[in-house]
Amino acid sequence: MPFHVLDPADPLGLEALLGDEERAVRDTVRQYCAERIEPHIADWFERGELPDLPELARGFGKLGLLGMHLEGYGCAGMSALAYGVACRELEACDSGLRSFVSVQGSLAMFAVHRFGSEEQKREWLPRMAAGEAIGCFGLTEPDHGSDPSSLRTRARRDGGDWILDGRKMWITNGSVAEVAIVWARTDDGIRGFLVPTATPGFSAPEIKHKMSLRASVTSELVLDGVRLPASAQLPGARGVSAPLTCLNEARYGIVWGVTGAARSAWQTAARYAAQREQFGRPLAAFQLTQQKLVDMALELHKATLTALHLARLKDGPGIHPAQISFGKLNNVREALEICRTARTILGANGISLEYPVIRHMNNLESVLTYEGTTEMHTLALGQALTGHAAFR
Repeated sequence: MPFHVLDPADPLGLEALLGDEERAVRDTVRQYCAERIEPHIADWFERGELPDLPELARGFGKLGLLGMHLEGYGCAGMSALAYGVACRELEACDSGLRSFVSVQGSLAMFAVHRFGSEEQKREWLPRMAAGEAIGCFGLTEPDHGSDPSSLRTRARRDGGDWILDGRKMWITNGSVAEVAIVWARTDDGIRGFLVPTATPGFSAPEIKHKMSLRASVTSELVLDGVRLPASAQLPGARGVSAPLTCLNEARYGIVWGVTGAARSAWQTAARYAAQREQFGRPLAAFQLTQQKLVDMALELHKATLTALHLARLKDGPGIHPAQISFGKLNNVREALEICRTARTILGANGISLEYPVIRHMNNLESVLTYEGTTEMHTLALGQALTGHAAFR
């Protein structure tokens, strides 16, 4: 498109900043979601289920989306930018889809890839990359969310084995997972364990009555005397920094993902405003509506620029955890505000699942909290900027 022609759907021309690989990922994921998921997602959300998740996982595996930024063991080995673009397109459909891919690839698979033994990598990563085995990541507990260093799940030695006892809460994929990455306190600090979910003493009751991320499997993990061999421990995972490293991978995907939800809400509002008439004119002709659409576009494109910059850092010289906090804090907050504003443009229709806006809005309330609350990312940035840790 010539530079003198402005595309209302991409007024800054940001899509031109993507390379051929990223555009191919964008188009493939967008088409897959449009054909296979979008016709059903509102119904799944209303029913509070994600049916036939194993089949969906295998579909994502065939697209190379699971652990796509990891190297070897059946993983696609693509760039951080390509992974981010995939997250954006998935969350433009629904946050539950991006959450599944994030937990599978950036939490469970990344933990094995970064901290696992060669035997653990060979056993699990190829199957997980293909979607043949689903994983979950057990860190958050009923009484400990923002402070993982205080977790109570315990792993104790019993001869050559480990015995795990404890509970985890708000675990995506828990009830359908074949393997759980569980973080537990030992006499030697916090350690990570590969827990096959068929192990006696392990159960994962699904959490119901959610009003957010309804098209997503969320579970509690219960470990009651779960006996594991010594080989179940992740040998490279030592201390709370190990699970936090995994969380940073997932947070990066969120930075991108929420721009998809925001884009969907903004475009829906723009289309609605152009078609809906009041007082003999389309809503888009009123100054206040135009101000809303412009403000939404400004924040969406600033958020996308932030995501692009973080991708370049991640693919290049490296990225600091505080920079990921910057992106997560800003982009989730602005995406949620964009969805709320879009809801006002749609009026009463904004609460109907005929449109995606209220679904995105409800989902983002969860995204605002998980992988670090607004408060924790604010304080992490505050420490980075001032040198003072306000939460310790």
